[in-house]
Amino acid sequence: MATPDAGGDAAALQRQRSIDQAVAEGHDADIPSDIGVVLDEQGEKQRQHAIAEQQQRRASLARKRSLSGDVEKDAKDNNAPVADDDDDHDPNVVWWDDNDPANPYNWPTWTKVLNCVLISMLTFVTPLGSSIFAPGVSQLMHEFQSDNLELASFVVSVYVLGFAAGPLVIAPLSEIYGRLVVYHACNIGFVAFLVGCALAPTLNALIVFRFFSGVFGSCPLSNGGGTIADMIVQEKRAMAMSAFSIGPLLGPIIGPVAGGFLAGAKGWRWVFWLMVILMGSLTVAIFAFARESYAPVLLQRKVDRLRRETGNELLRSKLDSGLTPADYFKRSIIRPLRMLAFSPLCIAFAVYISIVYGYLYIMFTSVSVVFTQYYGFNTSTVGLVFLGLGVGSMAGLLYFSISSDRAIKKAGKDAKPEHRLASLPAGAIMLPVGFFIYGWTAQYRVHWIVPILSHVLIGMGNIIIFASMNLALIDTFTIYAASALAANTVARSVFGAVLPLFGLKMYEALGLGWGNSLLAFIAAAMVPGAFLIIRYGELLRTKYPIKNL
Repeated sequence: MATPDAGGDAAALQRQRSIDQAVAEGHDADIPSDIGVVLDEQGEKQRQHAIAEQQQRRASLARKRSLSGDVEKDAKDNNAPVADDDDDHDPNVVWWDDNDPANPYNWPTWTKVLNCVLISMLTFVTPLGSSIFAPGVSQLMHEFQSDNLELASFVVSVYVLGFAAGPLVIAPLSEIYGRLVVYHACNIGFVAFLVGCALAPTLNALIVFRFFSGVFGSCPLSNGGGTIADMIVQEKRAMAMSAFSIGPLLGPIIGPVAGGFLAGAKGWRWVFWLMVILMGSLTVAIFAFARESYAPVLLQRKVDRLRRETGNELLRSKLDSGLTPADYFKRSIIRPLRMLAFSPLCIAFAVYISIVYGYLYIMFTSVSVVFTQYYGFNTSTVGLVFLGLGVGSMAGLLYFSISSDRAIKKAGKDAKPEHRLASLPAGAIMLPVGFFIYGWTAQYRVHWIVPILSHVLIGMGNIIIFASMNLALIDTFTIYAASALAANTVARSVFGAVLPLFGLKMYEALGLGWGNSLLAFIAAAMVPGAFLIIRYGELLRTKYPIKNL
C-alpha cells in the first residue's frame, strides 16, 4: 500500500523544507500535514511505542476474526509487526497513490484558491471584531449608565484575552479531528457569541460574550497557516501566505473606521449585527465550499475505506502519529508555558513584545475618547483617526521587509537569528518619539492632523518590533518555534487585555501630555534593551538551548 519516495536524500530535503515552512507560520498546528507532526527524540520513541501497541491490538482482532471466517484468507496469517522507522517498506502502511486526487497538493487550482480565499477572509473578519467596537464604547457606557473607565477599556480589550486562550485548545483539536470540523464549530460559536454581544442585557454579560467571541475567533489565526500549507507547495506558497497575513494587520485598523460610522448612524449594537451578517455569510460559504485539507485525517479516511474493502485490520496511515489526544494537548499547552518560564531569550522577547502590544491596545481604547473630547470628533468620524496607525503599520512592514532581507543577504552563509533584529533599534526609537509627539500635541490642541501623524510613527515602531522579534524567534527555536510563538502570544495577549485598564485612568490623572510621556519614558528605557538583545542574544541562544527545557 505504501509508495516509496523518489529517494532518501530528496525526501529528507523536502521534509526539512516543510519543517522550515511550518516554523515560519507560527504554530504547532501549522506544520504542513503531508509530513504529519514534528517530534523531539522522546516524542518519537513514544510514537513508535504507541503504533506498535495499535498494530498488536489490530493483529489480535484480525486473528480472532479470521477464526470466525470474517476476514479474507490472505489476511489470516498476518502477525503483529513491530513499528518500523522505514514505513516505505511496510506493505500495511497506506500512502497516497500517484497523482491521488484526494491529496490536497493534487487538488485543482480553483479548489485551492477557493479554500485559501475563504480562510483569508476569516483571518480578516475575526481580527476586525477586536477593534470595530471601539468607537461605540461611549454610547455603550451611557446606555448602561456606567462611568467606570476600567470597564470601558476592558470591554474592548477582553477580546484579546480570548485570542490568548483559544489557540492553546483549538490548535490541538485541529491536529486530532482535522481543520474543517474545527473551523465549522468555531465559526458557529463565534456567530453565537456575536449575537450575544448584540443582545447583551448588561455590561458584565457583554464582557463575557466578548471574551468567548475572542476564543472562537482565534481559530483562523491558529490554523489558517496550516490550511494553506496543506494545499500549496512551498515554492508557490508565498502569495497565499501574504494574503493570509494581511488580514490580522488590516482588520484591527479598518474595524474602527467602519464601526465609527455604523455606531454613529445606528448605535453600538448594530456594530455586532454587522459582524453577525458578515460572519454568518462566511460561515455558510465555508460549509458549502470549503474542503478538509488536513492530510492525516484524509489519509485515515482512506485507511478506513481500505480496511472495509480488504478486511485487513493491520493497515495504518503513514501519517499516523500514535499520539493520544492528551499528547496533543500537552504539546500545545505545556511546552509553550515551560518555554515562557525557563527560556531567558523567550522571556526577554515576550516581555518586550507584550509591552508594545499593550501600548497598541491602550491606543485602541483611548483614541476615541481623546478625539471626541479634545477635538470634537463625533462617533462617525472618530474611527478615521485609526488610519494613522494603519498607514504606519504598512510602512513599518515595508521597511522591515527591505532591511531584514538586506541584513540576511549581507550575512550570507554566516546569517544568524540575531541578524533578523537589524531593524529593531529603529522601531524601538520610533515608539517613544511617537508617544511624546502624540501626548503634547493633543494636550495643547495642536491641529488634529499632527497627533494622527504621530500615530504613523507609533504604528511603524510597533510593527517593526513585532516582525523582527517574531522572525528572530522563528530562526532561534527551529522546530520549537511554533511553541515559542504560542508562548509569546499568550504573554502579549494578557498584556494587551490588562494594560488598557489603566490607560484612561492614567490620562485622567496625568493628562494627555504627561500620560503619554510616561508611556514614552518606559519605551525609551527599553531602547537599550533592543541593543542588548542584539548583542547578547546569541549568548542566551547558545547557553540555554531548547534541548535543556
